[in-house]
Amino acid sequence: MKISPARTAAFDALFAIETERVFTSDALPKYEYGLTVIDSALCHEIVLGVLRRQIYLDKVTASFTNNKTLDSAVRIAIRMGLYQILVLDKVPDHAAINESVMLVQRAKKMSAKGFVNAILRRATRETVALIYEDDLDRISVETSHPRWLIERWGNELGFAKAETIASANNNVPASAFRSLNENAEIGKWHKSKHVEGAFLTDRISPELREREATGEIYFQDEASQLVARAVTIPADGVFLDVCASPGGKTGLIASRYTNEVKFTVAGDISTRRVEFLRDNCIRQGVSWVNIVQYDAEARLPFAESVFDTVFVDAPCSGTGTIRHNPEIRYFLEPSDFARFADKQLRMLMEASKLVKSGGSLVYSTCSLEREENEIVIERFLADHLSFSVVRPDVPDRFVTAGAFARTWPHRDGMDGFFIAGLKKA
Repeated sequence: MKISPARTAAFDALFAIETERVFTSDALPKYEYGLTVIDSALCHEIVLGVLRRQIYLDKVTASFTNNKTLDSAVRIAIRMGLYQILVLDKVPDHAAINESVMLVQRAKKMSAKGFVNAILRRATRETVALIYEDDLDRISVETSHPRWLIERWGNELGFAKAETIASANNNVPASAFRSLNENAEIGKWHKSKHVEGAFLTDRISPELREREATGEIYFQDEASQLVARAVTIPADGVFLDVCASPGGKTGLIASRYTNEVKFTVAGDISTRRVEFLRDNCIRQGVSWVNIVQYDAEARLPFAESVFDTVFVDAPCSGTGTIRHNPEIRYFLEPSDFARFADKQLRMLMEASKLVKSGGSLVYSTCSLEREENEIVIERFLADHLSFSVVRPDVPDRFVTAGAFARTWPHRDGMDGFFIAGLKKA
């Protein structure tokens, strides 16, 4: 009996994610390459499903093994088997068990074959009854978010909201896209209720993949599109997108102002990111965007006070995108937020030097954290008195008491973003 290509690819992807800290957005295309549509779908389901329930699956494993320390390959094979047994209705238990055992053998962990077989067979016979240390432990396990992250959100937002957000992060998100061709007929897909020009689908069909390949549509989360639409540029203005790669927001902003803007510049830090940005702009039909490479934390290679609008979509913790990138919750450390916030403030300070009098500075992140959002803006404004907060150009439901904008996974069914609009006197 052979291991199915889907499970082999899923194991290799999960192993790379765990041991090399590879993101799913890189691991899945690499390991799914060459799979059939059906095998690719199963691989996708197993990888994302295991990551969304990893802490729960490990807790179940620990209850069967008296907290025995496991090798990474053995642990991943057990997670995969448990996920298929406990969650996936259409996968026969014997297939999940047999192929998980074979994956351990493939990883040259021969002595663990009987152990994995016993654990998974036990999971088919016994009802799992987990014991929690306290309510925080329960939330952490049931939502598969690290305890420290739940505690952080609970202290900031309240524990009921923290649990709701964490639960929403495990929902399979709808796929959002926008049209790159004004003549394309895409009326049969659902329009977003809240974001102009966004369409939604529960399933990326072969037809949509074909439309993507031929340049008719571009997949982009609703919240990401909302951020791009919040960036406004005056007629005949000069625009800079500071942290532009991979270029989805750049493309949407540029396409909205194709014939109205005098000059558009977009850049990023590395050759790889700049090349990806350039290719993505070409793909979106905005090849006229000027692409530049620079370090946004250092002095930018432009004269001061020359841009009408400067957009800083800053690198961040990404806690607002856990629905799409479930591995983020396991990669983060508590100290990361302060590091990101300092980086974001440096970028904002350098970008602010380029804004004309009367011009706009727009700041955004895909983070849920106040430390990376409102507090960064507070720190910036304390030393930049010529700037003031202005409400972003977004629907009322997203506007906060401080005249910023936020989207929430649990409330809006889209990624969590923050937007701040700043005006220079």
